[in-house]
Amino acid sequence: MENSDKPLVKAMRGHDVAPSKMFAEFMKNGWSPTPLSGIEQAEVISHLDDRRQKLSAAFTKLRLVIPSGTAKQRSNDTDYQYRPHTAFAYYTGVQGVEANPDAVFVMEPNGSGHTPILFINPRSTRDTAAFYTDAKYGELWVGRRFTTSEASERYGIEVRELSELKKFLKGKKAATLHGFDEFVDSLVNEHPRDAELVEYVSVARLIKDQYEINEMQKAVDVTHRGFNDVIRALPAAIATVRGERVVEAAFFGRARIEGNDLGYNTIAASGSHACVLHWNRNDGAVRSGDLLLLDAGVEIDSYYTADITRTLPISGKFTPAQRALYMLVYEAQKAGIAAVKPGEKFLSINKASHTVLAQGLIDMGIINMSLEEVMDPAVGLHKRWTLHGVSHMLGMDVHDCAQARAEQYREGILEVGMCLTVEPGLYIQPDDELFPAEYRGIGIRIEDDVVVTEDGCLNLSQHIPHHPDEIEAWMASLR
Repeated sequence: MENSDKPLVKAMRGHDVAPSKMFAEFMKNGWSPTPLSGIEQAEVISHLDDRRQKLSAAFTKLRLVIPSGTAKQRSNDTDYQYRPHTAFAYYTGVQGVEANPDAVFVMEPNGSGHTPILFINPRSTRDTAAFYTDAKYGELWVGRRFTTSEASERYGIEVRELSELKKFLKGKKAATLHGFDEFVDSLVNEHPRDAELVEYVSVARLIKDQYEINEMQKAVDVTHRGFNDVIRALPAAIATVRGERVVEAAFFGRARIEGNDLGYNTIAASGSHACVLHWNRNDGAVRSGDLLLLDAGVEIDSYYTADITRTLPISGKFTPAQRALYMLVYEAQKAGIAAVKPGEKFLSINKASHTVLAQGLIDMGIINMSLEEVMDPAVGLHKRWTLHGVSHMLGMDVHDCAQARAEQYREGILEVGMCLTVEPGLYIQPDDELFPAEYRGIGIRIEDDVVVTEDGCLNLSQHIPHHPDEIEAWMASLR
C-alpha cells in the first residue's frame, strides 16, 4: 500500500520541510470541474421522517446528538474498515461506502418537534491544500466525499460542515451516545437522559417495517449465494492445509462483491471445531467424512445482515451417526419455529427447542430421568450438550436491539414485525464419554432468520436447504 508518511504529509504533521508556495499554487490549477449531478435518494430516505418523528416525540424539546463514530486504528496509520454506529445510520440513511468517520447527526429542538441536521467533513475541493495533504480526509488519499449541498440532496435534510459543530453546540444541553467520538464527548456533557437515549434507539428497531423486512430478505439471499460458493470451494478446502480458511475466504468474497461486509466473523468449523461455539480461528483442516458447521451472514449496503447456520457433510453424504444427531436438531428447530407467533413469550422459542433436544437425549439413553425433571431450571442436564440460547433479535446488528430492557426483549412478548433467529444446536465434545464413540466430536447447529407475522412467522431463509436429504441433493447439484 502507499505510505501515508511520505514527506509531503509529514510536513503537515510537523516533520521535514513544508511544501513550497509555488507547489501549493501549482496544485490549485489545471483541474476540471467535477460536480455530481443526478443525485438520487436511496429507498430508505422515504422511511426516515417516520423514524425521526417517533424519536422527536420521545424526547420533546431535548437536543439529541448521535455520532457516526470515529475510525478504529489497527496499526500506526492504518485503520480497520469503517462502519458507522447503527443508530446514526438508522436515522440518517447513510449507507455503505458513503459512510465516513466523525460525522454527527443532531436533532435540534424546533417548537414542538426537531429539525434534523447532519454535520460532515465535506469534500476537499481542489482550491484547498487538504485534498492532497490530509491523509485522513484528503480526496487524493481516501476518495471523493459529498459536498454539503450534495449530501443535503442525497439525504433530504440540512447538512453543515463538521467544523461548525463546536460553535453550534457550545453552551447547549443535549443527550448523546457517549463513548463513540471523543470530540463529541468533549462538547456534550453527560445528561440525565443519556441512558434513555441509548435504550430508545435500540428498542426502536425491535419492530421492522416492510422496507426493513425486504432488506433482510436481500441479505439472506446473498448469504445463500455465499453458502453456494462455499460448497463449490470444498474440494479446494480439502486439498489445503488450513482448509477452513478456504471456506471463510469463499464466503467473504460473496459478502464483499454483493454486500458491504460480513455481518460478523464467519464461523467455519470443521470436525470437532464445531463443538467450540464461537470458533472463528478457522485454521483447521477440512476432511472428507467430517461435518462443516458454517455460521455466516452477509451485511448488505443498508447494514441489514443475515445470520444463517448450516451443517454440511464435507463428503456430500451424512453418516448414520451424523444423520441421527442432525435429525434431532432439525426437529428441535421445527419446534422452535412453530413457537414463533405474536403474543407468545420470546423465551417460549428456547423452551420449545430445548424440550425436543432433552427428549431426544433421554430417548438415546444419554440422560436417565424424566423430561419434566430434565426441564426443571434447577436441573437442566441437557444443557451440557446445548449451552446457548436458541434465538436473538436480528437486523442492522447481528444481535440487534441489545440495549433493550429485559422486559422489552428477553422476557418480553413477540410482536408482528420482529425479526429473529431460531438456532438450536447439539455439541458432543470429542472427549465426552457419556456418548458412544461414533457421536463424539460432532457439532450441529441449524439457524434460520424469521419474521413474526399475524398468524405465525415467515422464514426468510426457508429456501436454503436444511433437511439432510435436501442438503445432500444441494451439495450434489453444486459439485
